[in-house]
Amino acid sequence: MPLKALAFNSTLKASTSSEASSTGKLLDLISRELETHGVQTEIVHLADHDIKPGVTSDEGEGDAWPKIREKVLAADILLIGTPIWLGQPSSVCKRALERMDAFLEETDDKGRMVSYGKVAAVAVVGNEDGAHHVSAEVYQALNDVGFTIPANAVAYWVGEAMGSTNFVDLKETPEEVQTMIAMLARNTAHLAELLTASQYPGEGE
Repeated sequence: MPLKALAFNSTLKASTSSEASSTGKLLDLISRELETHGVQTEIVHLADHDIKPGVTSDEGEGDAWPKIREKVLAADILLIGTPIWLGQPSSVCKRALERMDAFLEETDDKGRMVSYGKVAAVAVVGNEDGAHHVSAEVYQALNDVGFTIPANAVAYWVGEAMGSTNFVDLKETPEEVQTMIAMLARNTAHLAELLTASQYPGEGE
């Protein structure tokens, strides 16, 4: 059975926006690279959904998170793509991470979170420095809620500070970015395959 990846596009733009998304472009490149390793990727535009604030898996009427959560749990890999805003991950990215805080309480009879055995990676774009800071924030949050981070599981591009060129405007993907994409896809698919075959031990094992 092929591995499945779920990608969160955390751009502040809706998918219906006429303005192209740099985050979307980077996620598309990663998705195509993952496909070469037999991984099928579904992309969810978080800004399209009414994800309620909170730290439970269901915040009541109108909350879009429960259905997105189902997709997270059905996937082997979670890829979070975010732009840099004010030196931080986007607000919709943080909202999704906050909702996965519920995983801390959602464990099986051996104390393993529902996210155990799932692998996560990060993609960051922006026109300012801060890619390492943003990926570090997202990495830590994902690890806190039970995801496993492979080696070199980040791909990023940052343009000139205060510049007007976005990643989506580039005619060619820089070689350094393509190298990061290839490592991310290769290592993430490899680790996901290993964890699918052999789950983490639980309490008492």
